[in-house]
Amino acid sequence: MILRTFGWSFAITAVGLAAALLYQGGTGLALVAVLAILEISLSFDNAVVNAKVLDRMSPFWQKIFLTVGIAIAVFGMRLVFPLLIVGITAKLGPVEAFDLALNDQHRYEELMHNAYPMIAAFGGMFLMMLFLEFVFEDREERWLAWLERPLARIGKLDQLPVVVAGGALALVASFWAENPGNVMIAGVLGMITYILVNGLGELFAEANEEDEDGADTSPGHSGPSALALATGKAGFFLFLYLEVLDASFSFDGVIGAFAISTDPIIIALGLGIGAMYIRSLTVFLVRKGTLSEYVYLEHGAHWAIGALAACMLISIGHHVPEWVTGGLGAGLIIAAFATSVVRNRAAGGGGTIGGGDAGDQDARLHSSRV
Repeated sequence: MILRTFGWSFAITAVGLAAALLYQGGTGLALVAVLAILEISLSFDNAVVNAKVLDRMSPFWQKIFLTVGIAIAVFGMRLVFPLLIVGITAKLGPVEAFDLALNDQHRYEELMHNAYPMIAAFGGMFLMMLFLEFVFEDREERWLAWLERPLARIGKLDQLPVVVAGGALALVASFWAENPGNVMIAGVLGMITYILVNGLGELFAEANEEDEDGADTSPGHSGPSALALATGKAGFFLFLYLEVLDASFSFDGVIGAFAISTDPIIIALGLGIGAMYIRSLTVFLVRKGTLSEYVYLEHGAHWAIGALAACMLISIGHHVPEWVTGGLGAGLIIAAFATSVVRNRAAGGGGTIGGGDAGDQDARLHSSRV
């Protein structure tokens, strides 16, 4: 199971480290290893959320995500995206931007940091919308019940995530951004992207479920499923949603990588290896059914996403160390995993389940045993 799931990641790691060794010797090898660890620590919560979405996709679209999606994540976001940003900022062509990255790395880093407020605004607002949509929704399972219960209650107000996210963007742009107009535009585009991609995915998913409901249920035909897997247009928009989500997560890692190395080849190798492990971890979570077994993991991942979104918005005006961002995410997920284990043991032993509503404990005990 481990080798089948992580085999490609192990292979890419070996190739990437060998390439780094040939490219810059022992220094390059060490830098690539550190960057890979950085990417994994910053994006672990991405794997948990990806697994939740991937579980809704048909086998065909899962394969597309794990093949074409990997190419986009590794080469597109970790190599092409920084060059594209520098090219747009400095009004350079792709070849000139690549030449600048190789021969004038200090200027390349400066241009990337100058563009960071807009990058952080776009990615931060996309992730904040994802977080707010989750915490404002009423759910049967609650991890931080004392906080999630009142949030779900006020979440009944229509379009509250848009109101809260828009208010946060306005405050950040007004008080911290050197160029408020650009930050506002980038942040609004991040919100629009989330609403559009997520909305289209849900639209076509509903249409797919309606087709399933109208299918022939006579003997010899498969009847409608309670959880119809997304195919066709629904699968495409879920795939697109996952790619934008991955891009939003990678922004912080790409910028943070410049604290370790300014060489685009080293950055691409290190972050690419990390991205491969995130993909493999996503598959592992889906195949093992980990999210069903440890029900608070999804909650922890979304709270980690909220923390990352907040860090990205704060970083528009103040530097936030990478260890803070990665530590918050990892800490929340570890806490969610630990409380899930406690919950499962309590359910198996006939005890009470912590973290949820007291009135729902008997029903949860029953459902967990089933």
